[in-house]
Amino acid sequence: MTQTNSSEPHLDNPLPEEGTRRIFAGEERVFYEGYWIKTYPVPANSLEAKKHLIEALTRRLFNHTEHGLNIPGTRLAEARKSFQDETDPARRRVKSAMLAGALFNRATDIFRKLVELQADGIEIQSDNPLMRECGRCLLESMELGHSVLHRCGDEGIDELWGEPFRAFSIPIEDFYESRYIKIGQSLRDIDRIAAEMIATFSGLRMFEKIDALIRDFAEAAKIKTVHLRTDTDIFDVWAGLVTASERLANFAPLPQPASSAPPIQNVSDGLQLIRNGRDLVFYIARARTPMPKSLAEYLAACEAYRTTGRSPLHPAPLPA
Repeated sequence: MTQTNSSEPHLDNPLPEEGTRRIFAGEERVFYEGYWIKTYPVPANSLEAKKHLIEALTRRLFNHTEHGLNIPGTRLAEARKSFQDETDPARRRVKSAMLAGALFNRATDIFRKLVELQADGIEIQSDNPLMRECGRCLLESMELGHSVLHRCGDEGIDELWGEPFRAFSIPIEDFYESRYIKIGQSLRDIDRIAAEMIATFSGLRMFEKIDALIRDFAEAAKIKTVHLRTDTDIFDVWAGLVTASERLANFAPLPQPASSAPPIQNVSDGLQLIRNGRDLVFYIARARTPMPKSLAEYLAACEAYRTTGRSPLHPAPLPA
């Protein structure tokens, strides 16, 4: 199983430059954010390759966003009218998200047809009207994507909406490189969450020995972040993440001696905070994209728990 570890350079061995590539155990790695990240072969920069990439990004997008957004591109006009006619702010947000989904699917439909035309020997230039329409749909969906929530019910992941437009508008090699940068940032944030959890709970007697569970889970999450579903070892990778997640979520605090004074830290709030951190790491590992708003809120919740013994309420996940 390939693991991703932070670099720990010696004093005479400074960190490599961002984007440095090296071979480890016969496999190429690229260095970003202090991590050696697994790379993948870059397909040819063709319409066919971009079609497959955008289709994969479309599936990925709808897999991580709130439900009900996968509106067929054939219903774009209906989705736009419903959004434009809506006056209630909350309903308008949802309908803008649905419109974004319809635009996204329309762009994918257009790209698919362009590839079919090219396969029939029809040359497609970059200034083709359908190419421009495809780009316009992707750009508008990206702008509307700011109103879309992640399935956790908190922030959206704007990066997911911008990726298909980048895949459409830049060479595939450059797109792959941008993904490695985001993966490095994701690994950095997973380690940051784990460190904050350990700092919050490891010094409390009732949460004694939880630091090992946190470290195991964070390591499993980082391994998952650098792997794709198509990798041969994904079965071990995914099983490792899920079981480490279960062990952390099922942690049972140590009972307090009857003679001791009650701790200022609320046990129930602490357990919920641990599960919230587990969930956030899981979301980042699956999406392979940072979630800065959720990260900042979680770090603040840990600080509040250390100071007051209580944890702020966390947004409820959206219905499954």
